[in-house]
Amino acid sequence: MIAGIHRPAVVRVNLGAIKANISNEKKHLLPGQKLFAVVKANAYGHGAVAVAKAAEEVGVDGFCVAILDEALELRQADVVKPILVLGVVSPEYAPLAAVNDISLTVPNLDWLKEAEKFLEKENLQLKIHLGIDSGMGRIGFNEDEEFIAANHFLENDSHFFVEGMFAHFASADSSDDTYFKHQVAKFKHMESLLTVKPKWIHVDNTAASIFNKDIHSDIVRFGIGIYGLNPSSNPNSPDLKSGILLKPALSFVSELTHVKTIHLGDGVGYGSTFVADEDTIIGTVPVGYADGWIRKFQGFKVKVGDEYCPIVGRVCMDQFMVKMPKKMPVGTKVVLISDDPVAPNNIKAAADYVDTIHYEVACLLSDRLPREYYEE
Repeated sequence: MIAGIHRPAVVRVNLGAIKANISNEKKHLLPGQKLFAVVKANAYGHGAVAVAKAAEEVGVDGFCVAILDEALELRQADVVKPILVLGVVSPEYAPLAAVNDISLTVPNLDWLKEAEKFLEKENLQLKIHLGIDSGMGRIGFNEDEEFIAANHFLENDSHFFVEGMFAHFASADSSDDTYFKHQVAKFKHMESLLTVKPKWIHVDNTAASIFNKDIHSDIVRFGIGIYGLNPSSNPNSPDLKSGILLKPALSFVSELTHVKTIHLGDGVGYGSTFVADEDTIIGTVPVGYADGWIRKFQGFKVKVGDEYCPIVGRVCMDQFMVKMPKKMPVGTKVVLISDDPVAPNNIKAAADYVDTIHYEVACLLSDRLPREYYEE
């Protein structure tokens, strides 16, 4: 998808905030802990390469991504620090990961056996992290017998370097730690079965770290916190108190491209879900659901100039309309998402409005929107 550089709509990313969030987390680390920046999904919509470069400047120890192509993108951008792919990569691509010094997650014993065939053919060694399903239900070992067999397999195979073992918490962002403790117990049990010795054992994500969960982890996989957002941000509920200062990095801005007055009985948008009951000033903004600004945002208030104006009518694929209290000129700035955490249109407020989490709102912002980087 091509970025729309000739349209007044842009995602602005404050790399100064990115660096500050990482620096604050580094001060929060326990002695000896490493910090891996999670830049999957285009750095949660912020731009993977730019965020990774900023993260390198403030001394992160490595990176986590979700798929192999994201890791390759970083390598092609001359990022040289360790990269771990958290998702499952087809075993046939194990050699590609190996030659690019990319670490892969092992989800089960069958994966190891298949990957070994491809690595043996090309006489390569792959760095791996053993994935443990301690209660997420996604990927990883969850049965003792298979995990023990995988350890025995690795003891006698030179095509793998066991760099790590990890799990992911389902509820480290919750004030109720019952299930968290269940996952910790399961992970520690699986750890007790190890006969190979990983370089790193890690479970800390942003939530486990900034909410000071009591669990050993050689690495903190710092994800949503990089972007200045609180991981406990569930729809329409207050955030838990973070142990570090978080500064939101993302804003989403556009401008009015058309302003008009409609009259009694005139409708706005597909299906005419808004019908004027009097003369009404309508402004058009050149952003729509193709940009990730979904139809559920109908009714949400964006900032037009100095006024917060509701979106009226259905959000179109490429445009939406707002009801304004007065005429404003074409070119007036429109802030869809503010990086001010207390603004009525901050990213949590936007997420609450459409009954989701801010992770999703940020990740939905499509590549048609250029990313503009600055530092302050």
